[in-house]
Amino acid sequence: MYGAERRQLLVQRARRDGRIDVMAASDELAVAPETIRRDLGALERQGLVRRVYGGAIPVERLDFEPGVPQRDATNAAEKERIARAAVDLLPPRGTVLFDAGTTTARLAGLLPSEAELTVVTNALPVANQLAPRSNCTLYMLGGRIRGTTLAAVESWALDVLAGLTIDVGFFGANGFSPQRGCTTPDAVEAAVKTAMIRACRKRVLLADHGKYGDDQFSRFAEIADIDVVVTDDGLDQAAVAALTEAGTEVVLA
Repeated sequence: MYGAERRQLLVQRARRDGRIDVMAASDELAVAPETIRRDLGALERQGLVRRVYGGAIPVERLDFEPGVPQRDATNAAEKERIARAAVDLLPPRGTVLFDAGTTTARLAGLLPSEAELTVVTNALPVANQLAPRSNCTLYMLGGRIRGTTLAAVESWALDVLAGLTIDVGFFGANGFSPQRGCTTPDAVEAAVKTAMIRACRKRVLLADHGKYGDDQFSRFAEIADIDVVVTDDGLDQAAVAALTEAGTEVVLA
């Protein structure tokens, strides 16, 4: 296969799947990973893809925020492992915040029956899971509900958060990196996440390795603001070292 044909195929796959993984493409096309990286660099210069950790995404995705079902199905096994690892970070009693996110929702479903918690969330999927639970007192933040993420946003949520102090907060993100921090595509949702960060004594980010380096439009926290990043073992040691050097503990699930 000629280089031009290979690069055309990579663009097609990126648009179809939403992402190109360097190692997977290398195995499939029987070329060295360095060849795929050079191809992706050439495609980025042509404005067809954007390089991210471990691969690239199509430029069309930059203006597209997937809904909850699509995000929940992406790296589902990794998200399940991350949620199970994060159970150990739940306090036996006290106050906990669950940010909107598919992995935080998985963690909410794993809440131990013996835990005596007051839970604050802006996420409808989290509230739906915890409302019937007799062992937790649930507070739902108000505001406009974003259909894409099923999260409450805007001033009603911000006003309440300004008066809260919460023991541990569990956060989702669309992207994270030592350079750009924790990011999300929507500025309004980022504002609520920032207020949540400020309200929590301890902050835990739950994010699979595919989000590393996939920096989005709006930053809601620096990596140094996050006490623990729980991710999966697909994140390589160089990335783990960079996160640790930036001031956060890393747990690999």
